[in-house]
Amino acid sequence: MSFRDLNISTPLLNALDDLGYQNPTTIQEKAFSVVMSGADVCGIAQTGTGKTIAYLLPCLRQWKFTKDKSPTILIVVPTRELVAQVVETVNKLTTYMTVVTVGVYGGVNINTQRLSVEGKVDILVATPGRLFDLAMNGSLKLKNIKTLIIDEVDEMLNLGFRTQLKNILDLIPAKRQNLLFSATLTEEVEELIHTFFNNPVKIEAAPSGTPLENIEQQAYEVPNFHTKVNLLKHLLANDPQMTKVLVFAATKKLADQLFAELETLFPESAGVIHSNKEQNHRFNTVKQFQEGNYRFIIATDIVARGIDITEVTHVINFDTPDIPENYMHRIGRTGRAKKKGIAITFITEKEKPLQQAIEELMDFAIPIAALPAEVEISTVLTEDEIPKVYMKEIQIKLPKKEDVGPAFHPKSAKNSKVNFVMSRKDRMMKKYGKPKTRGQKKKGRN
Repeated sequence: MSFRDLNISTPLLNALDDLGYQNPTTIQEKAFSVVMSGADVCGIAQTGTGKTIAYLLPCLRQWKFTKDKSPTILIVVPTRELVAQVVETVNKLTTYMTVVTVGVYGGVNINTQRLSVEGKVDILVATPGRLFDLAMNGSLKLKNIKTLIIDEVDEMLNLGFRTQLKNILDLIPAKRQNLLFSATLTEEVEELIHTFFNNPVKIEAAPSGTPLENIEQQAYEVPNFHTKVNLLKHLLANDPQMTKVLVFAATKKLADQLFAELETLFPESAGVIHSNKEQNHRFNTVKQFQEGNYRFIIATDIVARGIDITEVTHVINFDTPDIPENYMHRIGRTGRAKKKGIAITFITEKEKPLQQAIEELMDFAIPIAALPAEVEISTVLTEDEIPKVYMKEIQIKLPKKEDVGPAFHPKSAKNSKVNFVMSRKDRMMKKYGKPKTRGQKKKGRN
């Protein structure tokens, strides 16, 4: 099936032709007619399957111009990077249409965004926190929302946006069409659907855990952190096919450490991106990587969701992700648009259980590659890797307060002294057995 077989307007078809899109993906084909019917939709599909265009095409096909300034389509996404990507995709699809699209997100001056939403807006793309702030201060009117789209809802709930999301759902008109897209259908997601949606139609295409056919997966078993660093340096230095590489690190601190290690070997070829970086730095890093000025960037999971960077040749998991679904989101950054990609994971002995959980999710065993002979096996251990010696602590049981006796022991009976006064008469009686007197007193002398 091609896009021309769907009920798509000429302006949208022309935009798709400009983008080089001829055939819809599975989720795009399945979602189009259901969304067009006006029903609520719950779409389950993993990263890299074309979810964004799957919900945008039918919404734009149904969109009608209105003189009202407030938006009619609201798209809620978890991260500012995803806001920027969705806005860019809408603008590309509406090249031959007159649609005003605005994106708002946290981390930047709210006053600038307040002015944007107070003007004419047809489609609003927003993160939950900033959207709620703008609605609460009166800058944003949500009374005309006819279609609500919540993308990457599982990640939104993981980031702690449940309260803001529910508040937003209470603010917008009850009579609306709801479209929800998620990689996984968790209990929290189901609860949200049952509370706010009206008998949604479930559409499933390549749910999270389905290995992508166009991604070659492999793993290396490594003993420790510093050997991982040596292996990463070796791969980047010796594999000419690694022209656009995403390296995923577990923490922001580790991402910065890796960048410091690699930047000296590959000057002006590396970038780093995580939530502590300023917004302009993050956008500029992605842009430099997209344009090919950076050969690789080191990132945390903040970019595993939603960032559509084209032609990523390799994804390297420096750390095995502790959530199996995050592995799918990471490797989904490569092998996009029907192109081949390679995903490589470094696994220590401690990370073996994480590997097992990922393989159980996919029902697929990741092939293990032999460690290159040139890679130096480091004997230096990080503080976390040094075995801990635990000394047995002997607990001394102290007596309870009520069990404690007096400070001094009582004396024995024979050593006890009793102070009392004995008269002379009694002393004499005790000594002689009879009373003793001093004789009669003489009555007087002449």
